[in-house]
Amino acid sequence: AAAEEPPAPLTGVGWAATPEAAPTGWSVLATSTEGAPANLGKGFGHKGGGYLCVSTGGQAAASPVVTDVQVLNDRSPQPAGYSRIPEFPEPRAGVSRKKRVYVRLQPLSAADTAVFDIKLSSKSKAIPHYMKIGELGGFAVWCKKGPVSKSSPPPVPKPRSISLGLKQLSLQPDADSEQKSPERPVARCGTKRSSFTLHNSADDASSIYNLSAMDGVPFTLHPRFGSSLSIGSNAVLAELNVKSLADIEKEYDYAFVVERTAAARLPPSIC
Repeated sequence: AAAEEPPAPLTGVGWAATPEAAPTGWSVLATSTEGAPANLGKGFGHKGGGYLCVSTGGQAAASPVVTDVQVLNDRSPQPAGYSRIPEFPEPRAGVSRKKRVYVRLQPLSAADTAVFDIKLSSKSKAIPHYMKIGELGGFAVWCKKGPVSKSSPPPVPKPRSISLGLKQLSLQPDADSEQKSPERPVARCGTKRSSFTLHNSADDASSIYNLSAMDGVPFTLHPRFGSSLSIGSNAVLAELNVKSLADIEKEYDYAFVVERTAAARLPPSIC
């Protein structure tokens, strides 16, 4: 079920000579809480009597609401910040008022508490949760006050400050970087031995022998290299003397028959 709307505070209190004399938008307090006719009679200084009426129209933030009601005799001075209630029709000049009703009006946005209801009862009866503000025409006048509920505007989220580093982040690849970055070579699949590059050789089989003799060395040797090799600036390898295949065959009278047989049996997957 939908939640009930909170009661609206009163925006005016007035006096009407008859129930029909109250303007549109005003509600006449025609009966008391006991159900008796609430005609104020001569207590309000009028031979034909009269009725209290209230208004609850206009609930804009700038509209005035009733924040207090006082019932005073005609000898009491008018309280500061209060005004006499209007009369319908306009009162005649020189008419004596034994009792006068004053209200204090404030804008809804500036009010913390307000009057939400007024009731009349017999002088001997009390109304729970209501405050007695005086007596008028043989009736006790009661009002109900409460805090004003103000509808606050919806919160506006604060704009986020994005740092320069976050602005430079992007999930999309940069078109310029794609054009400038060179294509990476595709790695070729093969065995461990295929990672070595065999340079041009007069005898392809002799290159395989070099590979078997230097397996695990992170560089390749030409089958016809000289008697010594200086590699870079490494002091350890600078004086490394390596004999060629021809020198080994001549010095040791070894024809590498086993190596040649193994080379002939190598699978073709080695590239």
